[in-house]
Amino acid sequence: MSGGRGGSAVSDGVQRVPCRTSAHRSSACGAGTCGSRVRGSDRAQQGSITAEVAVVLPALVLLLALLLGTAHVGTVQLRLEEAARAGAREVMRGESNASVEQTVQRLAGRGASARVVSGSGWATVEVRSRVEGPFVELMGIELHASASGREEHHG
Repeated sequence: MSGGRGGSAVSDGVQRVPCRTSAHRSSACGAGTCGSRVRGSDRAQQGSITAEVAVVLPALVLLLALLLGTAHVGTVQLRLEEAARAGAREVMRGESNASVEQTVQRLAGRGASARVVSGSGWATVEVRSRVEGPFVELMGIELHASASGREEHHG
């Protein structure tokens, strides 16, 4: 067994850890090694931490995908609501259904469809769209929004 300042002494599979502070390097600690030891079980514990991370990592990735998918669905819903409001404003001003459809598709996306219902001086625009995107598209989610307003009378 040899021990030098900053070195390590190994005996019977036990490794002594070199001292890090000047107080431990005094003669009370011996030749630069402290009383703390690193055993083989400590090295095995490091391997088990790696295995635990490998098990937990897919769950964390799945959770992140779920959060991003939920945020995407919320964003699509907001776009549909804005498209329905804009379409209802156009109908109230007397614009054609083709113009309303173009506005809805511009704001909500090409996959969105608009339906205009008029009666008793009120107009309602209903907008529907399927959610597109990675993983979310597999669930087949269809969102809808509607907006109503009083039609303006010209003349």
